[in-house]
Amino acid sequence: MIKNRFFPSRQLILLFSIFLTSSCSPQPEPTPFRPPTSIPPTQIILTSTPIPTVFSITETPTQQIISTPTESICTNVLSFIDDVTIQDGEFFLPNTQIDKQWLIKNDGTCDWDSTYKLKWVGGDTLGANTEQPLYPARAGTQATLRILFTAPSEIGEYESAWQAVDPNGNFFGDLVFIKIVVTQ
Repeated sequence: MIKNRFFPSRQLILLFSIFLTSSCSPQPEPTPFRPPTSIPPTQIILTSTPIPTVFSITETPTQQIISTPTESICTNVLSFIDDVTIQDGEFFLPNTQIDKQWLIKNDGTCDWDSTYKLKWVGGDTLGANTEQPLYPARAGTQATLRILFTAPSEIGEYESAWQAVDPNGNFFGDLVFIKIVVTQ
């Protein structure tokens, strides 16, 4: 093979043409540098879904009987109607026996029996026991309450207040009272 001195080798020509072509063609834009960022942690949200429970019944269920009280609940109401004896403010000599009576009505739905009482709640006992029997009265009827008092030996004005009490110790109804004046 004969080499021509005036012609460079084909390889050089090829390189030169690649160089020329690449320098004339538009260059792609470089990718901008972005520094790495931290990856946020993954959040896991747990939800609770009830899982059905399976029961195994090995015994025959028994029937439960629920009893209700046969006694009905009633209400207690004592209503004062009138003073039968001894009006408020009457005069008495010291140590005199006083027969005080009140007309009342059982305005409740309970019948009063021997378990109901009349109790002293204030003032002077005027010599009476602090607990008296409450006249037995059926619901809706009138009754007369009676207490025997003794006028005090000291001159002055006196009052004694009483109230009904049910078998459980609960006070109810209007107060009944006596007001007297002891003189010489």
